[in-house]
Amino acid sequence: MLRFRMIGPPTLFLSDGAAAPRAPKQRQLLALLLLHPGQVVTIDECVDELWGERPPDSAQSTVRTYVMQVRKELQRGGLGTAPDGGPRLVTRDRGYSLAVAPGELDLDVFLGLVRQAGQAQAAGDDQQVGWLLHRALDLWSGPALGDITCGPILQMRLGGLEELRLGTLEDRIDADLRLGRHRGLISELKMLTQRYPLHENIHAQFMTALYRSGRRANALEVYARLRRAFSTELGLEPSLQLRRLQQAMLTADPALDPVLPQASAVG
Repeated sequence: MLRFRMIGPPTLFLSDGAAAPRAPKQRQLLALLLLHPGQVVTIDECVDELWGERPPDSAQSTVRTYVMQVRKELQRGGLGTAPDGGPRLVTRDRGYSLAVAPGELDLDVFLGLVRQAGQAQAAGDDQQVGWLLHRALDLWSGPALGDITCGPILQMRLGGLEELRLGTLEDRIDADLRLGRHRGLISELKMLTQRYPLHENIHAQFMTALYRSGRRANALEVYARLRRAFSTELGLEPSLQLRRLQQAMLTADPALDPVLPQASAVG
């Protein structure tokens, strides 16, 4: 049962409508513990995350107070007891550990679905790949960590989470393209190229979707626009792979044609 959210709404934990702590530092501490489920997060790491290079003299005792308050909030939300019957948040080895069972944390569920999709891809089952990745990405109903204040440790993890989400999104689009869903992808890819104006693979996917929808001129204009952006922003040309894609479109290479008929959308 899903109880903790980090990549969905900015509510960190749920139980009968219970919300996360309201105090920013307590929310930040809970997020740090959730990113290390079952692992010991040391007091020094907590201090580093909460105050960076300028901790107050009372930092360690303040962390202990925050932990006590987070523990009370978990109990109030019906989450004070771990699935094995022990305490959810325990003190050990000069640090703290938060017990999270499989399926309780949305990030853990997301990673499990991505792993299953990788196995399905290895088996050549694109239908299953697309379905699993659609389910995984549906968990991202908001930015990772929501409105949590992020110190140095969370900031570092936040960048990795965004890369993971984007990579999963690209994999899901690739699966949809292999399944012949190019027409249904055009609006989404148009928005994505606007959000990531220098992202080559997303532009390549947009070009492919347009080309397979009979819009070769539009696909070539996407390439031209990206090339101008590369020249202006980076002083570079697009990669060899993207230039080869443009050339294949200019020559109407049959390898670009969809192999499968268009499939129905994932339910």
